[in-house]
Amino acid sequence: MATTIDTLVIGAGAAGLFCAAEIGRHGKSVQIIDHAAKPAEKVRISGGGRCNFTNIHTAPANFLSENPHFAKSALARYTPLDFCDLLATHSITWHEKTLGQLFCDGRSSAIIEMLLDELSAAGGTLALGVEVTELRKEPSGFTINTSTGAFLANRVVIATGGLSIPKMGATGFAYDIARQFEHAVIPPRPALVPLTFSGRLKDIFASLSGVAANVVVRAGRAAFEEAMLFTHRGLSGPAVLQASSYWREGEEIGIDLRPNSRGTDAFVEAKITSPKRTLAATMADHLPRRLVEMLSVELNLPADTRLADLSDRKLEDIERALGDWRFTPTGTEGWRTAEVTAGGIDTAGLSSKTMESRNVPGLYFIGECVDVTGWLGGYNFQWAWASAMAAGRAIGLK
Repeated sequence: MATTIDTLVIGAGAAGLFCAAEIGRHGKSVQIIDHAAKPAEKVRISGGGRCNFTNIHTAPANFLSENPHFAKSALARYTPLDFCDLLATHSITWHEKTLGQLFCDGRSSAIIEMLLDELSAAGGTLALGVEVTELRKEPSGFTINTSTGAFLANRVVIATGGLSIPKMGATGFAYDIARQFEHAVIPPRPALVPLTFSGRLKDIFASLSGVAANVVVRAGRAAFEEAMLFTHRGLSGPAVLQASSYWREGEEIGIDLRPNSRGTDAFVEAKITSPKRTLAATMADHLPRRLVEMLSVELNLPADTRLADLSDRKLEDIERALGDWRFTPTGTEGWRTAEVTAGGIDTAGLSSKTMESRNVPGLYFIGECVDVTGWLGGYNFQWAWASAMAAGRAIGLK
């Protein structure tokens, strides 16, 4: 016999758990199912095990989407401070790191326990290890057939995420359901992911594996000033991960390695104060020596020449070259290491206020499966909370 329930949430990640608890708080019966053995695994591994659960600077500009306006409503109605207030009710303390990133003082398991406690307190239930085999729209709601039995639900919320980190069970389930109900899907691609190179560049970068420097990385119209890390396969680090979300195959990226990325003629000024220093020594004030040695060869720089022996124009030319070092990545490390998925279910088919399908009343899509992708640093979790709350409130008030 099928289990009858008001709302079935498919996906026991951050968005699914959060949404279900909100639905239950309004007195609606709600069940979560997931094919995974454990809930909220991405929460567990986030932030090195301390969960970078939001960012205080969250704004629509921190998200990529074919429709940059779509996320505005949900983000405005559930803010980082709202989530911090919830943490306080569970005595979970946190601290701010760089660029507005908020982390738990303790382990990320505290967030998972909070989500499960909220679900339980709201009367919701969770079943793991459950595979969905069929989802049908009926005149009175939905029939969902699973590996453990059938459900009859008035509403269904899809919160199964994207394709990133397949070893944790990521699948294209949400996209399959979207297409089944004639929703367009923006082609998913790995985002917040290291960039890879081939040939000579790969060999050069591999020789610098482990070297890091603060730079500005540009891809498309986006630019990010943070650390860049050389790896055996290419480039990583926060600045590169951020830029990867905007990069497209075949396009160049640009690296700004100048002492001052705003271009204030730092080498000319150094010539005045320290004329006997070499160019290499001056560059090493802000770049690792191994990187300076490589750049001296690759950009044909007069590294061993004293600043006093270089004209102001030559120094300005060198600074310009360091400000726009360009090359083309071969690709990315792919879904295996991508932190999130860019692209996804086209927002044109969803309500920005409720996340409900415009094609199928009672069907909702939330979190990473939607074509809204945040920057590195807690933004994607904030989208999970905000989109989940938008759907949860809308369902609860029906």
